[in-house]
Amino acid sequence: MPELDLDVHLTAEDLAAALRADARRGLTATPKWLPPKYFYDARGSALFEEITRLREYYPTRAEREILAERAGAIARRTGAKVLVELGSGSSEKTRLLLDALREHGTLGSFVPLDVSGAALRDALAALRTDYPDLHLHGIVADFVNHLEVLPESGTRLVAFLGGTIGNLVPAERAAFLAGVRARLSPGEWLLIGADLVKNPAVLVPAYDDAAGVTAEFNRNVLHVLNRELHADFNPSLFAHVALWDPANEWIEMRLRATRPMTVHVADLGLDVSFAGGEELRTEVSAKFRPGRLANELAAAGFAVRDRWTDTLGRFSLTLAAAV
Repeated sequence: MPELDLDVHLTAEDLAAALRADARRGLTATPKWLPPKYFYDARGSALFEEITRLREYYPTRAEREILAERAGAIARRTGAKVLVELGSGSSEKTRLLLDALREHGTLGSFVPLDVSGAALRDALAALRTDYPDLHLHGIVADFVNHLEVLPESGTRLVAFLGGTIGNLVPAERAAFLAGVRARLSPGEWLLIGADLVKNPAVLVPAYDDAAGVTAEFNRNVLHVLNRELHADFNPSLFAHVALWDPANEWIEMRLRATRPMTVHVADLGLDVSFAGGEELRTEVSAKFRPGRLANELAAAGFAVRDRWTDTLGRFSLTLAAAV
């Protein structure tokens, strides 16, 4: 069985330091905010997996539909020898690409990158069982800050799935896409999953489901701060808010204080006051029109070669080549 590599560029100490810095910056800002990556401890990841199975949450099903239909075409077009996945998580949908590239006969290695070493080890163990002939090279890193650690050998296809590109605001997207392009040679590939602009009557329920799973997922960031920074948030006193911003064409998730309160964050020596009704932004999820994403890719040095949507036109996969 081929060797399984795991490179760690992000330690528990690094993550703790980043959380402290982000929490201090966000909780003292006006308006207050926190990055969405802190949803995803073990509990948050389990809640998100539950969200992907909800009737209202279409993106996962839509992206899977496209991959099931188009993975073969992607394999033939790219002839990739190395598949890199940014923000890999469980790499469940990615197996459709792995299978297609193996069947095409070009794939030699899979490089999943994720901030969670535990999640990455679990995913690699499962992949090693199911793909015993494939070289697996896991990287514990942050795709925003550690693109320089991507392997350089072989014709590479970088996959960035799940609509995660939408969690970056425009300036962050521009920097991210430029960073990916800087790591690729002309003719190498980027595959991006992006949610599309659509009726808010479809969009908003995907982030505010009737069962309240997304609300609990949103409040999980407060549980993370309580545990990791010894804060004393009462999550039950924050209401989940999901709204469509038509000017920016994104969904915002927020937590709204239901009464005035002061929260103590012991590890930061920080007291944070909330007015009744004050909101803390926890996520932006941008939705795209085809022209906008193509223009952003072009600005970063990519040319769109193919684009597909699911049957209902809700979600897109864009295949772009470095030029």
